[in-house]
Order: sequence, then C-alpha cells, then structure tokens
Amino acid sequence: MKRQSKKTASDRNFVVALSRGLEVLRAFGPHDGLLGNQELAARTKLPKPTISRLTYTLTKLGYLTQVPRFEKYQLAPAAMSLGYAALANLGIRHLSQPYRDELMQQTGGAVAVGARDRLSMIYVGQARSSLTVGVQLDVGSKIPIATTAMGRAFVCALQGEERAALLRDMREHYGSRWPRIKEGLERAEEMVAEHGFAISSGEWHDDVGAAGVVMTMSDGTGPYAFNCGAPAFRFTEERLINDIGPRLVTMVRQIEAALGGTASPITRKTDNKKTKPGGKLARVVEGIR
Repeated sequence: MKRQSKKTASDRNFVVALSRGLEVLRAFGPHDGLLGNQELAARTKLPKPTISRLTYTLTKLGYLTQVPRFEKYQLAPAAMSLGYAALANLGIRHLSQPYRDELMQQTGGAVAVGARDRLSMIYVGQARSSLTVGVQLDVGSKIPIATTAMGRAFVCALQGEERAALLRDMREHYGSRWPRIKEGLERAEEMVAEHGFAISSGEWHDDVGAAGVVMTMSDGTGPYAFNCGAPAFRFTEERLINDIGPRLVTMVRQIEAALGGTASPITRKTDNKKTKPGGKLARVVEGIR
C-alpha cells in the first residue's frame, strides 16, 4: 500500500478505514488461495494489529472467510461478486469479444483487453487458444505497464498531469531500473506515433512477444488497451511490426466504430521521416526529474 499522500491526508471526505479495508481485499491475487494476517500486513504495508481488526471486520461482513485450521483467510463470495458485477457492466468486454476471437483465430495469438490498475494493466477480457502456450493469462491477471505492449500503448494515450503522475510513480517504484524503463517508453511513443501500436519483444518475459493498441471511449470511461501476444518464436519483432500490430489496429478501429468510441490521440505517419527522440513523453519525463 502506498503511503497516504498529502492531498489525500488533507481530504476530509476521504475515509481512511474504508481505504485500508479495500487494500486488504486487493492484496488477494488471482492465484492466491489462503493468506494470513502476516502476509497481508507485508503486502499492504499496514501494521499487523490493524490487519487483524480489518480481517475480523471483513469476515463479519462476509467479504472474507476464515479458515481456522490454517489461521488464514480467503475471499468469500460477497467479495468475488463485486468483481463479477464490475465485469458484467464493462460493455467493452462483451462487445469486443467477437473481434478478439476473430483476431485470435487469424493470428494464433492470445488477444486481451485491459484497464489500468495502479502500475499494472488488469485483464478484463481474454481470448486464447491451444496455440498460445506460454501466455497463460486470464481475466483478473495483471501485467506491468512499464514493459508490456498493452501498458506502453496505454501510457502513450495519457495526457497532461495524468501522464506525469504515472511516470513519477513508475520512476519511484523502479528506482535504478527507471532509465531503462524510460528508454522503452520513449521507443514505444515513437512507434505509436508512426505505426499506431506499441510492441514488447522479450522485454516483459524473454519468451513472449506482443503488440498493443489503446482505445479511448467517447463516454469518458477508460482508456482501455488491447494486446495480441504469443510465444516469441512465433511472434518475432518483425512479425509484430509488419503483421500483428497492423491487424490489432484494424481490430480496435472496428470496435471503436461499433461502440461509438473515439480514436486515441495518435499521430499518423505522413512522410518517410521517423519520429525523432524527444517527443511528448520525453519532455514530460524531463519535467519530473
């Protein structure tokens, strides 16, 4: 759990106890079974006595189930119903499914749609087949913004303070790795400006290649981002640039037309000159050093 910001601390409408309770629920990942108070304290950075009170309260409210034999907790149906309700209300997830299925069949890659969750992108929809061995991600899975095609495309769509704040958070989180992360983001901005998509070829996982495209909705929700990925020996960098990326852009534009979305703020290539380093993202990064 990030330390409470000065802005939040001065917000009289902000309920700290509620935020801490939600942090406990967020601490459970898609593949976590049981977690004890000590593990929850480590993940949330909250004192163990506070965790004990929170898990007691969440159990009483039906959001956690205690397993006395192991002195641990698991998410209860009431907590899971919140996630399913949220997914059910994501129109983009349902409308994009046939398009994702079609692209999956055309390319043999896993095709997902995701949204931001702090420094990660969380999958809200996924289409994959037996050909995508090695890309075993599903709804609820999280991938880092910084090194993935989906995440990089998402960053390139952000504007103003929202983008600057995300870059500051990433710089603080990655520390000594930030210069390399920043270089990858700047390369992604150049590619998005020229081609309309970002790629990640062995930068998140050595054996995974993917392209990513972002979509901004006209109703103000999102942005959402799509990716198409597969084992790197099948989705080489050359294929990502010349085949997978363009197909993904076409798919997203079709979804935008069907859903009434608007194209992301992408600068289309107008001549043979490549985008020069020092673009918008580079200037924002310079401003937060």
